[in-house]
Amino acid sequence: MENKYFYKTEVEWTGERHGDLRAPVLPNLQIDAPPEFKGHDGVWTPEHLFVAAVNSCFMTTFLAIAENSKLEFVSFSADAKGKLEKLEGRGFIMTEVVLRPKLLISHARDAERAGRILEKAEKNCLISNSIKTETKLEPEVSFAGDETRQPDHDVLTAQEQR
Repeated sequence: MENKYFYKTEVEWTGERHGDLRAPVLPNLQIDAPPEFKGHDGVWTPEHLFVAAVNSCFMTTFLAIAENSKLEFVSFSADAKGKLEKLEGRGFIMTEVVLRPKLLISHARDAERAGRILEKAEKNCLISNSIKTETKLEPEVSFAGDETRQPDHDVLTAQEQR
């Protein structure tokens, strides 16, 4: 495995605050500023892509760790919510991203281990590790046929885990 990888993207302005986002061998995305900044609804924004990068990295990191740990699970989904705030002297910055994964595991005996694997995925996500934004993990683990359980731990932030 190599130690360096490069990822190329390109943007092109298409009018007003619209643009196209391109990358080799990937479908193009129409991008825009969010409505709060005179953009349009229904179009991907840098803010959405930022939160999506954290969320999708968390998912792929979880999948790799779960596979290596031989964790049997039925389903995984996660929603993520980013908070954009205007800070004095700094302008607008994304101050936090809250990850809320929902994991349905195959066996009740794996509940605590599943919680630890989710925490490990958040801690090892390369995107979360590359940004200043605080990430918080609010996992929900349940098992087929049983009630939803929260792992026996408090919500941990990425900065607390590091």
